[in-house]
Amino acid sequence: MQNLTKMTFEAGSRVTLLFDFWVVDRPAAGMVLSVFVVILLAVFYELLKVWKVQLGKTLEQPTQPAFPLPLPPPLPSSDCQGSSAVLASSLSESSLAPTKWNARTPSPMNRWRLHGIQTALHILQVTLGYMLMLCVMSYNTWIFLGVILGSVLGYFIGVPLLGQI
Repeated sequence: MQNLTKMTFEAGSRVTLLFDFWVVDRPAAGMVLSVFVVILLAVFYELLKVWKVQLGKTLEQPTQPAFPLPLPPPLPSSDCQGSSAVLASSLSESSLAPTKWNARTPSPMNRWRLHGIQTALHILQVTLGYMLMLCVMSYNTWIFLGVILGSVLGYFIGVPLLGQI
């Protein structure tokens, strides 16, 4: 006899999530609590992504500007001295020299520590991502909507923390 599982979404209140002990069979308390936990897991997943990107920015070497910002062009002059004013205000060799950049670069030990933290965050992110995928594969509409809502909330909260807005 074949054991066929449903492969269509249903909006029922009975579902088993991730483990045998996480059986939801009550519509009110069990499903609402399970959707809330799934939302929190998805928010945490998105925040992990943001944190990992932020650590990656810390690991990057600061870039030195090749040239300082150019001076604004001089105002046009009607007399003969205008051409000498243009030459005097143009960039000289000394102003084309690279400027000193005072950003600190992390030491090699700190770089390895940050890389280790970033690797641990990646492992946690991948594990959590697969757990969320398995929650969606329960084919329960409410759980699916919880994952989507959690991802939206996590992105909405996480991107301003990264400073990209």
